[in-house]
Amino acid sequence: MNFELWLNKLSDFLVGAGIPAENGPMAALGLIFLSVTLLSLLIVILLLRRNYRSKDVQTEISAEPVLTEAEVEAEVETETETETETETETETETETIDEVVEEQETSSLEEEAPPVEKEEAIGEEIPAATLPAEEEPDSLFQRMRQGLAKTRSSLVDRMDSLMGSHASLDGEFLEELEEILITADFGMQTTQELVQALTGRLKEIDHSEPGQLYTVLGEEIRARLKAGEPDWPNPDSGPLVIMVVGVNGVGKTTTIGKLAKQFADQGKKVVLGAGDTFRAAAAEQLEVWGERAGAEVVRHAEGSDPAAVAFDSAKAAVARNADVLILDTAGRLHTKVNLMEELKKIRRVVDREIPGAPHETLLVLDATTGQNALIQARTFQETVEVSGIALTKLDGTAKGGIVVAISSQLDLPVRLIGIGEGVADLRPFDADEFVAALFANN
Repeated sequence: MNFELWLNKLSDFLVGAGIPAENGPMAALGLIFLSVTLLSLLIVILLLRRNYRSKDVQTEISAEPVLTEAEVEAEVETETETETETETETETETETIDEVVEEQETSSLEEEAPPVEKEEAIGEEIPAATLPAEEEPDSLFQRMRQGLAKTRSSLVDRMDSLMGSHASLDGEFLEELEEILITADFGMQTTQELVQALTGRLKEIDHSEPGQLYTVLGEEIRARLKAGEPDWPNPDSGPLVIMVVGVNGVGKTTTIGKLAKQFADQGKKVVLGAGDTFRAAAAEQLEVWGERAGAEVVRHAEGSDPAAVAFDSAKAAVARNADVLILDTAGRLHTKVNLMEELKKIRRVVDREIPGAPHETLLVLDATTGQNALIQARTFQETVEVSGIALTKLDGTAKGGIVVAISSQLDLPVRLIGIGEGVADLRPFDADEFVAALFANN
């Protein structure tokens, strides 16, 4: 695989771990150099140990006493006699065992063998009922449930313990419940709203029936979730243009690749615009996804003007009569004003070439970053008019409550969620399914 691609992936991982974005490539090269050095040292140590072992073996061999010819002949005769006696004993034991086995097989056949009524014809079709049933693939709901396993464990399991340790749903119970919701990253504002709503509905809940609490809490969570439209916008003319934004390390390029593959599987012609011209090997990574999806990738040299890439991508999508144009953008920090202004420029350029575009501005957020994702969403929403959220890595965090916090506090629809590595694991967000999967065991 392309070395630059792996270097880019390692750089993104280190940036995600806290290293400044500008130092990511250098840190990745340093880590690779250190790994190669350690590996070389390990190989040298293993070779030295092997050499020492060879010397020890040679020393042991040379130290063994040399037998005379008479002693050798005596040992050979002794060994021959011993082998002859052993073979005779073995043959006798084998004959005895064979006789016993034959007697047992004969008696078992006479006692257990059922009478044969008729022989089955060769090639006779076996009834379908006797064939093993094929294992059904996991349903979409099961995948959602598996993806939310960590969040469910963090929220529901702790609520189970809380219910068991309190004789009534009193003020102390609600205070501890508030702590559990905050820990699951529902956010302070959303948590207070949920606890306040539960306080007003406590009369509906019987403490001896824990399921009632989950039902009421699920209804309140559902009321604060805003899901995206089930279908993508349908422009009057020209391709559907989706502009994808977000900071480095959130899985933006991977989301674009999976989305392109899904559109291609629907029979649609897709063009990808490699607008991330600042990150090393970003365009190459997008081209790999383009090959998988059968999508054309429009790119410029590294360091080029992203707006120029957007302009050429729009021209290419119209000229090739594409159905969908997905624009990648540079992963920029939401605190960098000049970079955020660049996104506005890209929007103006695309709108000039394809009126009304971009029809969807998709903000990709990493669910594992918790409340920082909420801050990013608020800043991007103010700058580029975000129309929907793609929340990735939801299966890797116990803080899935961030979905509710973003949807409730920013009034932004969550259009896509990532609950696994597969292409099908990037899926449209369904609020009802989310709540049902969250409280699946209760």
